[in-house]
Amino acid sequence: MRHVMTQFRNAQYLSVFTPEQMAYFDNAPVWFDAVWATGVWFSVLGAILLLLRSRLARSAFGVSLLGLAASPVYSFGLAEPSTIDMMGSFALVFTGVIVVILVALWLCARAMVTRGVLR
Repeated sequence: MRHVMTQFRNAQYLSVFTPEQMAYFDNAPVWFDAVWATGVWFSVLGAILLLLRSRLARSAFGVSLLGLAASPVYSFGLAEPSTIDMMGSFALVFTGVIVVILVALWLCARAMVTRGVLR
């Protein structure tokens, strides 16, 4: 949801962000938006494909992992101020939880392909 709301500049959603947080989104490079979108939308696609019992779910989650692996490069390394500066250690924990869930989904899809559950 955050991706959609920030990309479409939903005023009500963005009203809770500090000026520092708004600057983070406004100054993000195009490549960050691209890898962030890749991580988000390929995760959604993977979940839909999993529900449809398609073996392509494994690939969608794999591509999503690539986007997820690239986005912290900006968030935690290149952005000024960094996500940690704005949100503290919660940002690392939240990102870690997302990584664990996405890896679990990819492993689950991979196992289901191997077992023939996904066509």
